[in-house]
Amino acid sequence: MQGIYLKLFVPEQLRLHGELLYEWIMKKAEDIGIPGGSAVRAMAGFGRHGRLHEQHFFELAGELPVVLEFFANEVAINQLLSLLEAENSSLFYIKFNAEATLTFTVG
Repeated sequence: MQGIYLKLFVPEQLRLHGELLYEWIMKKAEDIGIPGGSAVRAMAGFGRHGRLHEQHFFELAGELPVVLEFFANEVAINQLLSLLEAENSSLFYIKFNAEATLTFTVG
C-alpha cells in the first residue's frame, strides 16, 4: 500500500483545549480515519533551541518530546496537518511517501 508517513515531535506537557497535545492529535487522527498511530516518549532529545534534555530517574516530567507516527493516505495526513495549522501549533514534523505491507513467514 502506498501512502504518507508522518512523524511529529510534540513537547510532552504541551496542552491544547485542556488536554495533552499528543493525546489531542491521536484522537483527531482517529476521527479523521487514519488507521493507526503510535506515541512514544523519547529518552533524550535536542532540537531547534539547542538544549539537550535527558530522562533521569528523579527528573520531573515535561521536557522530553513525544514522537507521534502515522501512516495513511495523503488526504488524511494533510487533513491532520491542516487541523494543527488551524490551532496555530508550531510543531516539527517529517513527512514522506512510503510503502507499507505485511511480512509473512512460509513454513
